[in-house]
Amino acid sequence: MSDIVAIVGRPNVGKSTLFNRLTESRKAIVDSISGVTRDRHYGTAEWNGRDFTLIDTGGYIMGSEDIFEGEIRKQVQIAVDEADILIFVVDCEEGITPMDEDVANVIRRSKKPVLLVVNKVDNNARIAQAAEFYGLGLGDPFPLSSINGSGTGELCDEIVKNLKPAPPIEYEDFGTDDDGNPIPKEKEELPKFAIVGRPNVGKSSIINALMGFDRNIVTDIAGTTRDTIDTIYNAYGHNVMLVDTAGLRRKAKVHEDLEFYSVMRSVRAIEDCDVCILMIDATQGFESQDLNILWLAHRNNKGLVLLVNKWDLVPNKTSNTPKEYEAAIKKLTAPFVDFPVIFTSATEKTRILKAIETAQEVYNNRTKRIATRKLNDALLPIIEHTPPPANKGKYIKIKYITQMPLAYPAFAFFCNLPQYIKDPYKRFLENQMREKFDFKGVPITIFFRKK
Repeated sequence: MSDIVAIVGRPNVGKSTLFNRLTESRKAIVDSISGVTRDRHYGTAEWNGRDFTLIDTGGYIMGSEDIFEGEIRKQVQIAVDEADILIFVVDCEEGITPMDEDVANVIRRSKKPVLLVVNKVDNNARIAQAAEFYGLGLGDPFPLSSINGSGTGELCDEIVKNLKPAPPIEYEDFGTDDDGNPIPKEKEELPKFAIVGRPNVGKSSIINALMGFDRNIVTDIAGTTRDTIDTIYNAYGHNVMLVDTAGLRRKAKVHEDLEFYSVMRSVRAIEDCDVCILMIDATQGFESQDLNILWLAHRNNKGLVLLVNKWDLVPNKTSNTPKEYEAAIKKLTAPFVDFPVIFTSATEKTRILKAIETAQEVYNNRTKRIATRKLNDALLPIIEHTPPPANKGKYIKIKYITQMPLAYPAFAFFCNLPQYIKDPYKRFLENQMREKFDFKGVPITIFFRKK
């Protein structure tokens, strides 16, 4: 496992900007408002051929009674305990503050290597001001500007010096390249499951329940999660990436820039994932915004699992209640109704593992490949028995079918008059494919091509 480097400091000193700079990404939300980052945010950085894991943390404030700041302190402490190297970020403009002293005390107790970064050194005049931070007693300060990148190279050089020696590269027998060098095994990407839904339906709670500890901050306040938070879940035979996202509200209710950025990252998480685990609140029912999220996942050809969370709070349940609840949902989502619905409780840990197992099955369905011969043997007799309706006196003949080489199930039907095939017959073919090959939870894309 790569070394872990945690970025810590008081609020609004530029930790997330530095995280984005070093990971060459825009994963962390950056805003002039303090307290934007709440959960621990992981990313990967590379310098001079060495990889290391970077953790972005929220601003550390001692003595505050604010519920979020108390939870942020816990998250920062976890990151400090987990890290091999600490980057302590301070603000050159404001000098040493009492809050910097508080963070420095936490860092000293950890007894881990510390790199003191003086941020916002945007011109030569401020380089001299960085000398003030020798007063923290944490070694030589690194003056830099995370917003324009000056000085970050020297910081990365120092990080690499403090990393543990790189383990020897192990090669499996994948042959050699043209120069005779062994070919390393390609790194396999984990299946990515994005947990999405409206605010306060229990997305962070279910990840905490699966992990067995408080991985993400959970409160009763809607909008607690702001960034998209990646978590590797490796248990019970599953090895997947869970992505916690900010709640998606209707556009009309999004007024702040900060929430807009959170929503955009949630939408991007849907676009980048393999399976969307859409969570709804059982006590509120399936609302219009839930339907919007479902169709967003469908348009992006993502697998879908619907979790009805807080099922323990539904009163007067009977044995037929789940069936009736599911039927009411699928009446609203028609014609796409072939997806699993699971009734869970994150607080009671009811059927949460089944949710992951089902998402894995949907992922397998999405990556399924069907041989051309098998497709034609199964579907051509059905098409011959129920051909497309004639149009303008012209008869449509489908000759053969093949699966296209895409990341999701897509099939090309070759025929003489593709322009005359209408949507009802397209849905008929989709239903036949679902019946024959089990594509539960996965949108199917069908193309008609001229033979």
